Amino acid sequence: MSSRDRILGRVRRALADVPKDAPVAYEDAVGRGYLREHGSRSVAETVDLLAENLADYRAVVHRTTRAELPTTLMRLLAERGARAVLVPPGLPPGWLAEADPVRVHDRAASTPQELDRVDSVVTGCAVAVAETGTIVLDGSPDQGRRRITLVPDHHICVVRVPDQVVASVPQALERLAPARPLTWISGPSATSDIELDRVEGVHGPRTLEVVLMHPGGDADER
Repeated sequence: MSSRDRILGRVRRALADVPKDAPVAYEDAVGRGYLREHGSRSVAETVDLLAENLADYRAVVHRTTRAELPTTLMRLLAERGARAVLVPPGLPPGWLAEADPVRVHDRAASTPQELDRVDSVVTGCAVAVAETGTIVLDGSPDQGRRRITLVPDHHICVVRVPDQVVASVPQALERLAPARPLTWISGPSATSDIELDRVEGVHGPRTLEVVLMHPGGDADER
């Protein structure tokens, strides 16, 4: 008898006296009295907390306005020396209007080797969580497939402030569709061995830059 059979057998015995048509009272069994956020903050304070926690996770944080975003992205890609940048299909074209690198489009046929030759990827996000310093991608057109943010070594993620910033994880979950391919990112990819030696870039980008885009100016995002 396998371990699986033993576990299932114990479950059957434990439920032997429960009628088959008995309702499953998950909602009654799980308390929902937890805090939706910790403390009270203004919108500006929430954005500041996001920036602080992103930096604490070793992400590089930049602040800019909508009008200044194309110049900011041009500068970040130039500083990186990026010659090719991966672009999701729904990324607003105005964002990279001033950037020089060759655009590589997100294609299903792209191999991991082709993606690995790309220097940088630029995406939007679905939501950003201030209390945890987390950005969430959900595969929307301005974010593309999950793999395009895992293989390239440099990821620039643009967060629309304050529309895409929430204080807590419960607030973020209310905005997300559970059936979508959600990727939760807290800083650059990293892992530690048994001696706690940190190694970055193991299962995702070695460098994560988050651009907090505040309203301002009249740059065209279409």
